[in-house]
Amino acid sequence: MAAWSRAAELADRTPPSRNRYVDFLRAMSMLMVTVGHWLAAAPYFDAADTLTTSHILTVVPWTAWLTWIVQVMPIFFMVGGYANGTSWRAARRDHKSYAAWLEGRLRRLVWPILPLLVVWVAIVAIEYARGVRPELISYGSQAAFIPIWFLAVYIGITLLVPAMESAWTRFGMRSFWALTAAAVAIDVMYFSVGLRWLGFANYLFVWAAIFMLGYAWLDERFSARGTLLVGAVLGFATLFLLVQNGAYPVSMIGVPGDPISTTTPPKVTLIALAIMQGGLLLAAQAPARRWLAGRVAWTATVVMNSNIMTMFIWHLTATTLVILVAYLAGGFGLRLEPGSSEWWWSRFPWLAANAMALIPLVAAFGRFERPRATDGAPAPAWRYVLGAFMTGAGLSLLAAQGVGGHSSFGLNVWGLTLAFVGIGLIASRIGASRGVV
Repeated sequence: MAAWSRAAELADRTPPSRNRYVDFLRAMSMLMVTVGHWLAAAPYFDAADTLTTSHILTVVPWTAWLTWIVQVMPIFFMVGGYANGTSWRAARRDHKSYAAWLEGRLRRLVWPILPLLVVWVAIVAIEYARGVRPELISYGSQAAFIPIWFLAVYIGITLLVPAMESAWTRFGMRSFWALTAAAVAIDVMYFSVGLRWLGFANYLFVWAAIFMLGYAWLDERFSARGTLLVGAVLGFATLFLLVQNGAYPVSMIGVPGDPISTTTPPKVTLIALAIMQGGLLLAAQAPARRWLAGRVAWTATVVMNSNIMTMFIWHLTATTLVILVAYLAGGFGLRLEPGSSEWWWSRFPWLAANAMALIPLVAAFGRFERPRATDGAPAPAWRYVLGAFMTGAGLSLLAAQGVGGHSSFGLNVWGLTLAFVGIGLIASRIGASRGVV
């Protein structure tokens, strides 16, 4: 109730010019990904009474079509384009330096990661000392860090905001189509020529193209509902044709064991998905903004956004805790065959258990999402850029390999070192706030 009251005070001070739908979509996209990850996890005890990790997309193939709804990272990046465009233009009006602006943008991204790293280093150290098999430690910590991949990409895109603003100002939608064309060319070489390593360039081209859609939204290029709906239909048609007639998988998220992943590296199908989803959601913008003008709806949105990053980066740690408790309880709740009708009905208590495990984590670590800058001038811009590169590289390694199960220390030393040093370079002027903002 205290958190709601403080959020209500903030909600009451919101200027009328703010597009509340941006904040709502940011919160909803993170919430959708969280619930999607919880639903996709399908651990169970097999006939040999061995705990087996499974993924619902591998067990029930038709669920791949559901990812066209639950894969909403494109919406988050589009929202990011809108928010960063607004922030950078305000910084330029206020004659704020790139370094000062970048520090403010990065600190809310990287500071919440610090306690996650510390907690998982402690967990891995304890399990390593207990003699747990390294492959189990690696799997557990890697599963918990799956959400972190997007932060590495998003941090890199944030560094490029001034250049993207310049390109948008000069070329408008042509900048989006140029990035899309580059993504198409990379995919052609990926599939036709076999240059698989080149596909990783689409971490830039695909996500930057989607980011540019946020600029178009900001400048009201997407204001006609009819045009938006036509765009959504064309996006759907393009996506359908690509997965039916091309080499692209139906699933918009990576499926364990599949040779081709839509996200690793990203494929042009994500741009088509962004156009489809964005067209539908922006077509509903007018009534949604009227609804968000209400005090209750907007206060709830403020509450969600105040802890949304903490919720996102900790939600699979919560799942790990739920599985551990169920395992210690003799496999309670983990003896249903994934994909069976009983298993689907059990998703309701499964989601509730994950949410209950997540709540204390958000309560404990949510304060790190609201850092405050110390007095003094910002550091040179190169330091924040270097810190961002190091943090992104470290997070990429941790998302791909996990925190533990490596080297004589039982830790992913390179990933952790890069992440800790990178966060230190970015956050040296920053301390965690003591209250809820």
